[in-house]
Amino acid sequence: MKTSKWLFLAIILFISNTSLAKTEDIPPVSEERYGYFLDKNHKTARIPFELHSNLILLYAKINDTDSLRFILDTGVSSIIITDPNILKPDKLRLTRKVSLTGAGEGKSISAHVAIDNRFSMGRLKANHQNIVVLEEDFLRLSEYVGVPVHGIFGYEIFNNFVVTIDFSKKELILMRNERYRYKTSKGDKHPLIIEDTKPFTDAVTLFADGREHPIRVLIDTGAGHALLLNNTPKESFRLPEKVIRAQLGRGLNGVINGNLGRIDRLRLGRFEMDNIVASFPDSLSFGSKLRAGTERQGNIGCELLRRFKVTMNYQESYMVLKPIKSRMREKFEHDMSGMEIRAEGRDLHTYFVNHISDDSPASRAGLMEGDQLLFIDDHSASELNVSEIYKLLQRGDGKNIDLLVKRKGDIFFTQVTLRRMI
Repeated sequence: MKTSKWLFLAIILFISNTSLAKTEDIPPVSEERYGYFLDKNHKTARIPFELHSNLILLYAKINDTDSLRFILDTGVSSIIITDPNILKPDKLRLTRKVSLTGAGEGKSISAHVAIDNRFSMGRLKANHQNIVVLEEDFLRLSEYVGVPVHGIFGYEIFNNFVVTIDFSKKELILMRNERYRYKTSKGDKHPLIIEDTKPFTDAVTLFADGREHPIRVLIDTGAGHALLLNNTPKESFRLPEKVIRAQLGRGLNGVINGNLGRIDRLRLGRFEMDNIVASFPDSLSFGSKLRAGTERQGNIGCELLRRFKVTMNYQESYMVLKPIKSRMREKFEHDMSGMEIRAEGRDLHTYFVNHISDDSPASRAGLMEGDQLLFIDDHSASELNVSEIYKLLQRGDGKNIDLLVKRKGDIFFTQVTLRRMI
């Protein structure tokens, strides 16, 4: 897999409108075409994307900005600017202040709604769009993904087009709904349930505890993991015998803590995958933040989805999955160091240890939070990206990784002996 540290970016609801901002001297709304459309009446658009930390990143523009990087997240109903410093406040039509609640153990965060904005991504255009602008960069996505990340978007793209995510070519294909025709050669067709702007499917069955568990899951491109399971009144999952405590990722309201373990087998449609690494978030981080009445037992993210060519058709409520044969043979692995890193500096190529798991290889090697990684084996850390570093740190059980480390001005060598912890 590309990397074993995951971000979970579920944004669950707006919980309050707390104030009205002044809107004097704001220019009137223009007469441009409303909504989302393809420029010059094109029928399709092909847009390249990057895959970092198992997240889909696309370049887009808001009004007259330079190109910005956005995470494509099926679970997000609005365009959200996570880094407010990239927009000029005096150029926005700010109308109200809102509080946002999402996954994570922190409190709700503040944001502003800005109306009447232009959004563009290649041939894709949208006028008169409302966007949500966080007051501060609470998520610090750039530090964890390792490249500049400025925002998140999703639902309107999927709702206005048939969207194909080609993970092999790293290409997003948008097609006008009336132009798409399903054929069996495109893959297997599975029903979707679109609820509260999010896509769910009942096409997943787990094999665990000696039982089959048909479950409803969210198809979540804003999650880098393979599978997340949460206990509900309808279904309760016992933790696997072997688990580790971990920071599972980051949500809108902070760190998501929980356990990691393995599920014997998962069936998605007719395709079965074995020994899946699954996340079991603490209720405080996740389950208690779900909207009341939401029926789901978990979600599947891009570590699993990237093994397919995925087409989402919201208008006709189905998705199409075509397996990528070479990736279907890949094993599901997790980080073997017990170390989480963050990227800093102007170019985000200065790396620090952000978290160390107890009794992990990194802990036994004497590493501490705040340590700076200078060299990893014979690679200068500054020449690597986050995904490449994590790939080195899951090289294989028993493999040794040499590190040159800086701590409070002192430089020293240490060696991490990787261990498959789950």
